[in-house]
Amino acid sequence: MPTSSTLRIASYNIQKCVGLDFRRQPQRILQVIENMKADIVVLQEADKRLPPRPAALPHFMLDEAGWQIVDLGGAGSLGWHGNAVIWRGEGISVRRKGHHELPGLEPRGAVRVEFDTHIGPLRVMGMHLGLLPASRRQQILHIRRNDWDMDQMPTVWAGDFNEWSRQPVLDHLVPEMRFLPPRPSFPAAQPLGALDRIALGSGIQAVAHGVHDTRPAHIASDHLPVWADLTRARSEGRKR
Repeated sequence: MPTSSTLRIASYNIQKCVGLDFRRQPQRILQVIENMKADIVVLQEADKRLPPRPAALPHFMLDEAGWQIVDLGGAGSLGWHGNAVIWRGEGISVRRKGHHELPGLEPRGAVRVEFDTHIGPLRVMGMHLGLLPASRRQQILHIRRNDWDMDQMPTVWAGDFNEWSRQPVLDHLVPEMRFLPPRPSFPAAQPLGALDRIALGSGIQAVAHGVHDTRPAHIASDHLPVWADLTRARSEGRKR
């Protein structure tokens, strides 16, 4: 369980709220989110596919449950390019926000939210990378370049990286980020692939992390959510 000295961040590909039983049940997805007890949740596939890409997880459900939704510019959508960020709790507020088009053959994007939190300032980058290895490499390097150009701040990358290899394929491309040890999160019913990842920059560390598999997570989406409890760490500066 998170404590007052930690901040729990989670990442969850909600597959447009369609479960492994082929039923679209937003309330079931919300139940999984609630069970995680996270402060900040990064979502992927949060909007329906066709324009105008309405939210798959309705705004009113999140509002009623006390979640704040970061407005990322998608009219009627929950996020941008299917990526969304929600948060809840005292001592957390949004400083700035933005999004990035990502290179590659498929239309992909990443979102950026800078928070003030009870463990200090925190930049959260949410992403859903492409299916092709070459695209993933391009996208990681693109996000890295954008992050490098911004003010230095403890940073978390979280999302569906679509990387099946347990080798540090993506880690080598961005050595200033520390990817938490991968744990299987896909497919939800019998996880084999560690597609969902969390990576940390300097200034923060994870005191615990894992995959949330409490029911109904096993059926609510084709992915299980991943989470990490973060706390401050001694600043090490950016590696060059």
